[in-house]
Order: sequence, then structure tokens, then C-alpha cells
Amino acid sequence: MALVMGNMIGSGVFLLPASLAPFGWNAVVGWIVTTAGAMVLAYVLARLTRALPEAGSPSGFVTAAFGAAAGFFVSWIYLVSIWTTVATIAVAAVSYLSAMIPALSAQAFRPALAALVLVWLIALVNLRGVKAAGGFQVVTVAIKIVPLLVVIAIAAVLFARGEAPVTPIDAVPITPGAVNTAATLTLWALLGFESASIAAARVRDPQINIARATLWGTGLTGMLYLLVCSAIALLLPMAVAAASPAPFATFVARFWNPSAAALVTVFAVVSCVGALNGWTMLGAEMPRDMAERGLLPRWFAATDRSGTPRRALLVSTGLAALFVAMNGARSMQGLFEYLLLLSTSATLWLYLACALAAWRLRVCRPLAAVGAAYALWTLWGAGIGASGMSFILMALGLPIWLWLRRTAG
Repeated sequence: MALVMGNMIGSGVFLLPASLAPFGWNAVVGWIVTTAGAMVLAYVLARLTRALPEAGSPSGFVTAAFGAAAGFFVSWIYLVSIWTTVATIAVAAVSYLSAMIPALSAQAFRPALAALVLVWLIALVNLRGVKAAGGFQVVTVAIKIVPLLVVIAIAAVLFARGEAPVTPIDAVPITPGAVNTAATLTLWALLGFESASIAAARVRDPQINIARATLWGTGLTGMLYLLVCSAIALLLPMAVAAASPAPFATFVARFWNPSAAALVTVFAVVSCVGALNGWTMLGAEMPRDMAERGLLPRWFAATDRSGTPRRALLVSTGLAALFVAMNGARSMQGLFEYLLLLSTSATLWLYLACALAAWRLRVCRPLAAVGAAYALWTLWGAGIGASGMSFILMALGLPIWLWLRRTAG
């Protein structure tokens, strides 16, 4: 459950209020729709884990339903989504650091350069072994909850005193298109509920523990996000929230005091770094798992004496750094939002494939159909640019698949 919540609670909750502010109450509706959709998909994954514990991971479910080729391409695009997620979280961490070190955002290339340094520092932590990375994850999960509770407490006090300057419902008309776009943005914050399923092969009694961790972790995180992000987006003036590089800190400074805001910024950086650590772990584990299944060259399955897949870790970190460097010319907020949509759309292919696999395998078919429809709807909301790019990135795995087939034959 700590792995699920630790990977979900990262950069999204701290930067999304700025991206969602222009949507007004559409964002609140988007959070509700997204949380419901994520819970449906999480339940489908939990039922698949119970029905097929031998499959070992979401890619295993897809392979069981549609064959090795489908399993490879879904695994490949999910691996790409891990690389883009690592890049996005690193950018978010630098965005919060810029509130304390303004020089980081003085020129366009500096955020990207700082993000590159952070990506490799976390890779060094993971190179020390799973135990070191796991201990780091536990500590950061405990710390990152604190600023969320602070915002909820401030909002509760404002409402109790009747001093909450809530954005009027009619400030921005509620429309299906706006809700769709807002829901796609909010889904970024809930990516990661599949983390426990990815690690199913290393978990005791996965039929029970993976299901519980996935459902409880997703539900609790969704509730926290709805309360916290809605409070910031609706209580801060739209122009202020949209222009803030660190909306959490801006909220606390406006409704409490600047000293506490500086402390919240530190918490936010720790939260992003903790999530970056968790996704870096997955970036090493996923290629290793694929290699053991014959979906990547066996070279990636090699581990050191502590069980760390060093080769997979270094390659994944290098590719995540490449995504940061390729988009380094964008503004900090623009870089974050582009990578956010790309990561979300790339991950949605996995969610869609798992929902279709559940339908094919006759596992909770009604909810599988709902989950598939939700994934398609959100892919549309991500826009043709991000969803089209994620599909192209999936297709780029074709040469690897053909080479694997040739060497296997």
C-alpha cells in the first residue's frame, strides 16, 4: 500500500492546482470522474490478480488473453510511460525548488538541467540496492502526507469561519469537453495504482495483498486529492493559482503565513523526490521482468549480488534523462504539462489492454467494459498530440519485437 500511495502521491498533487485553476468547477467534476474511473480499473486489476496469480503482472494478464505480441507492445509502452513519468516528476521537483532558488527558473535550460541532475542522483540511490531504495521510499511517504493534511486543515478552518472565498460555480461553464480535459490532467495524479501489480512476483500471497493494497491505496489517495486540489484550485483566485510555480506554497502563504509556506515547499520537494525514487525502482524492475518473460533481451535480466538490475536501471535512467533533454526548451509549466499528458496517454494503453484482457478472460466483465470505455475516453481527452505520440512510441518497439522473434526462432 505504501508503494501504491508513494508512487501516486508525488508531483501531481503539488503542481496540478495551477494547471486546473482555469477549469473552475470542471476540475472538481474531473476529480470525481477520475477517482471513480481509477477505482474501477484498480478493481479490475485486483480481480485479475486473484484470477491469474501466476501471470505475475499486468503485462502477464495481457499475454494470457491476447498472446505474446500484445504482451510485448503493452509492456513496451508502459515502460516508455515510466521513463516519461520519471522525467515529469523530476521537472515538478525542480519547479518547487525554484520557489526557494529563483535562479533555477531564470533561463529556459536551467530547469531541464536541474531535473537531469536529480534523475541521476536518485538513480545512484537505487544502485545501492532495493533495501536502500525501499527504506528511502518509506520515509518520504510518511513526510509527504503532512502538507496534504495542512491544506485540508486550513480549508476546514476557512469554511468553519465562513471566510472561504470559493470560486463561483458559473465562473467557468461546466461542459463535457472541459470535464474531459480536466479529468485527463487529474488522471496523472492517480497514475501508479498498478504499482503493486507490477511487483506481484515479489509479494507474499499476491491474490490477497495486491488486491487490498491496490484498492485501499487508490481509494485513500483519490479522496486526499479531491479534498486538497479542489481546495487550492477553488479558494485561490484563478489568476493567482494559474500563475503560481508552486500553488501549494502560494495557498499556505495566502491563508496562513509565508514561513509555513517555505516549509511546505520543502515537503513538496521531498514528496516529488520520493515518487521519483519509486518510479525509478519500477524503471529497473519492469525491464528485468520483461527480460525474464522473453519480451526483452536477457541482458536486462542480470542482477548484482544485492538483486539490483543495474543494467536495466542505468538504461532506463538514461532514457528518462533523454526525455527531459529533448523538451528542455519549453517553459517549466509547459514542460510539465506536455510530459504529464504524454505519460498519462502512454499508461492508458496498459489500462485499456488490462480491461480488455479481463473481458476476454471473463473476469468481472461489466466493470471491465466500464474501465475500457473510461480509458478510451481519457485517451481522447489527452489530445491527438500526446495520444498520437504515445502510439508512435509504442510502434517504435516493433524493431525490438521482430529482432526478438528472429533470435528466438
